[in-house]
Amino acid sequence: MSVHVAFETPQDVHEIVYEMVKALGKDGRGGLKKGANEVTKAAERGTAMMVVMAEDVNPSELLAHIPMICREKSIPFMYVPDQAYLAEAAGMSDGTKTAAVAVVDVKKDGEDRFNEVKGHYETLSA
Repeated sequence: MSVHVAFETPQDVHEIVYEMVKALGKDGRGGLKKGANEVTKAAERGTAMMVVMAEDVNPSELLAHIPMICREKSIPFMYVPDQAYLAEAAGMSDGTKTAAVAVVDVKKDGEDRFNEVKGHYETLSA
């Protein structure tokens, strides 16, 4: 397990997280900040509602500080296996990778999916 991974996320939950990111990013049901620096800023400022990090980040130390900030600010965070697929789900251009995304806004029609992922975080991080 990488340095930044605080708990294991089951495969079925990965798909739910990707679907949430797709719904909030591509479909305009919310707002995302993309990339480790933007995610760090959003977490530190307390504007992130949730953070999603890729497990395959190299070096993994790139994201090691984010779970600590999230815990300090009571921001839920989840993991997905692949940077490229996370970038695609977030609506970034083909061939792009992103280490992390932060959910900063959830529109009314995206709340159900967001709350479902948040519930999984509460179960997995306990």
